[in-house]
Amino acid sequence: MAGMARRNVGNVGMKSDAYGNGGDGDPYGNAPYSNGTYSNGTYGTGPDGGAPSVRGHRHGGPRGRRTATATAAGVLAIAALAAGCGPQDPAADALKQPTAPAPATTATTAPAAPSPTEDGKADATTPTPTPTPTPTPTEPPTAPSPASPTPAPRPSTASPQPEVLMRTGSEGPRVRELQARLRQIGHFGRNPTGYYGTVTAEAVRSFQVKWGTEGTGATDAATWQKLRAMTRTPTADELNPPTERPVAKPDERCLTGRVLCISKKSRTLAWMIDGRVVSAMDVRFGSEYTPTREGEFKVFWKSRDHVSTLYDTPMPYALFFSGGQAVHYSADFAANGYAGASHGCVNVRDKKKVAALFDQVKNGDKVVIYW
Repeated sequence: MAGMARRNVGNVGMKSDAYGNGGDGDPYGNAPYSNGTYSNGTYGTGPDGGAPSVRGHRHGGPRGRRTATATAAGVLAIAALAAGCGPQDPAADALKQPTAPAPATTATTAPAAPSPTEDGKADATTPTPTPTPTPTPTEPPTAPSPASPTPAPRPSTASPQPEVLMRTGSEGPRVRELQARLRQIGHFGRNPTGYYGTVTAEAVRSFQVKWGTEGTGATDAATWQKLRAMTRTPTADELNPPTERPVAKPDERCLTGRVLCISKKSRTLAWMIDGRVVSAMDVRFGSEYTPTREGEFKVFWKSRDHVSTLYDTPMPYALFFSGGQAVHYSADFAANGYAGASHGCVNVRDKKKVAALFDQVKNGDKVVIYW
C-alpha cells in the first residue's frame, strides 16, 4: 500500500507545460519524459515499481485533468487510512474548507458532552438534549426622573425678638426714668440712681412676670412701651430725689418747727421746717451692740472738724444731740455703704449735703428718731 502511495505521489508530482512538454524529476518514479511521451514507455522504473503509463498523453487535456483529479482523490483516501484517528491539522483544514459566515448569536445552551465509558470511548448512546431555558425578560432601564426644583425657603414664622434698650450695666437719664416709673407702680423701692444694677433688673423682671411676658430682667422695646403706657412722666423731684432710698412718711412730731426727722425704717434723714422737707439724705445707724438711741432730742453742740476722743476717728460736721451721739459725715459709709455700722452716731455719706445741713441747723433745733 505504501508503494501505491509513492507511485501516485510521483505521478502527481510531474511537471508539464500546456502541451505536455517538460521533464519530471520525480524521486519515486525516476521516469523522465520529453516531448509529451515517457522515454522508456513505462512509468515507475524505480525501486518501488509501477504500472504502465499511457505514452504520449498530454496532461493539459480533459482526460488528463480527470485522471489528475481521480489520482488526487485516491491519494487523499490512502493518506486518511494511513493517518488513522490522529488529530487533524487545523491549518490544513482551514485551507480545505471555506469559512462559513458566523451564525446570529442565539442564547441557547449547548448539549451536554457524552459521558465516557469504561474503556475511554465516547458512549454511542445519543445524549438527551438539555432544554433551552427561556430567557427572563429584562425590564427596560427606567429613565431617571427629572430633578424636582428645590423649593424656596419658607419665611420663618418665629416672632423677631424685641430690641433690648436697657440691661444690667446701662446708665444714664433713661435708666433714671425707668426707675422712677417702676417706683410709681410699686416695683422699685428706692429713689432713682441712673444706674441699671441688680436691684433694677429684679424690679424689671417682677414687672414682666406680673404682666405675662418673659421675665428676662432686661428692658426691651415691648417692656418699655408697656411701662410707659401704665405710668405718667416723672417729675424733676422724682427723677433726682435727695436720697437713694425713698423718704419715709414723717412722724407727727416732725410736722411742726425745725426738725431733723430721722427714720430707721427707711434709713433716711429729712431736714424739715414746719412740715416741709428742705433736704434729705441717706443715713446709717449703730450696730446692735452700740445702738442709736430713739426718741425726741435737741441739738446742743456743733463741731465742724470734730475727731472722736473715744475712737480717734474724724467726725466732720458733727451735730450732737445725745451724749456722744451726733449726726456727722462718715468716709467709711461713703466708701462701704451699709456693709458697716457706726458706734451709735447717725452717719451721712453725702458730704456736700451734710455740710449744707451743718450751716442751716442751729442749737436747740429738734431731733426725732423713730421707726
